[in-house]
Amino acid sequence: MVSRLVLVLFLADPAASLSPTQENVPASPAGGVLAGDEPPRVLVSTDAGGSDPDDLQSLVHLFLYADQLELEGLVSSPPKQGRAADIHHVVDVYGRDFPRLQAVSARYPTPAHLHEMTVQGAEDPAPEAGWSHPTDGSRWIVQQARRDDPRPLFVLVWGSITDLAQAVHDAPDIKPKLRVFFIASWNRKMDPHAAAYLQREHPDLWMVWSDVTFRGWYSGGDQSGTYGNRSWVTAHARDHGALGEYFISLRPDDGGGERFEAGDIKMGDTPSLAWLLRGDRDDPGQTSWGGRYRRLADRPHWWTDLDPADGVDPRTTVSRWRRDYLDDFARRFDRCLERQAGETTQPASP
Repeated sequence: MVSRLVLVLFLADPAASLSPTQENVPASPAGGVLAGDEPPRVLVSTDAGGSDPDDLQSLVHLFLYADQLELEGLVSSPPKQGRAADIHHVVDVYGRDFPRLQAVSARYPTPAHLHEMTVQGAEDPAPEAGWSHPTDGSRWIVQQARRDDPRPLFVLVWGSITDLAQAVHDAPDIKPKLRVFFIASWNRKMDPHAAAYLQREHPDLWMVWSDVTFRGWYSGGDQSGTYGNRSWVTAHARDHGALGEYFISLRPDDGGGERFEAGDIKMGDTPSLAWLLRGDRDDPGQTSWGGRYRRLADRPHWWTDLDPADGVDPRTTVSRWRRDYLDDFARRFDRCLERQAGETTQPASP
């Protein structure tokens, strides 16, 4: 009788027995903040506005998930084009949607707080040594890593790794607190000396080095119907607040053998965050929305792409979850919709 009553109540309100965090989480990889793990401390080093403009798309995604994170820094690490002003601009766009987002979850950071944590990093690549002099960006990394907090600091590197290399050189004591996820490939080429310095001098650094896997975010997987790189944006970003319209206006750089136009998904840096959303943050060798990686035998905490010679295209370890992570991203964009008078939304759990 009790079981029957519970069933009736559930059918009347399917969400009644679910926590706000569980309510819209698809059956994806185990673990991650969307599965109820503790919000991670996150610092992003990005070349947003520079030579690889899909970082701007990834910033939109980051801000829509910011209530699930403890954001501690936004460092502009080009080099070449791209400055802190480009990050500030995306924060301003976020600010226009902030009242609607805050109505859904009180954990969204204020635009003022995001502006305060945005700093300029290196504007030029490192010399041959791999390091030169401190920047505001490298100092910020050191400052946050040295905070009196037992939790690790996840540093997601979407641009040149110049500022992180400088921070590690200036303050090697911070290494045990760092968990670095480097979207390498083009970003490594923008400052090869800083990347080589970390490889050569800091084999004990905790590092995920993604050269290929990240491309699965926009290539492969189910791209039928509204899951295509263009059709998804049209269906789920258009008319979805200031962030949605801004996202549609962005034209990501060409890459991965594909050509992109304004309003196409690329978001090549996003897998570094997606790994924290759904996956095991302590073991990149496990499946996650950000892919799966192999640990290097001669380094205790260094992971890189799976070897295709083993029979697995590393990109598919991301693209296999395409429907799940795009469905969840769509629900995030829905938070930017203007609600009707009297409509309420239950705040999301941390």
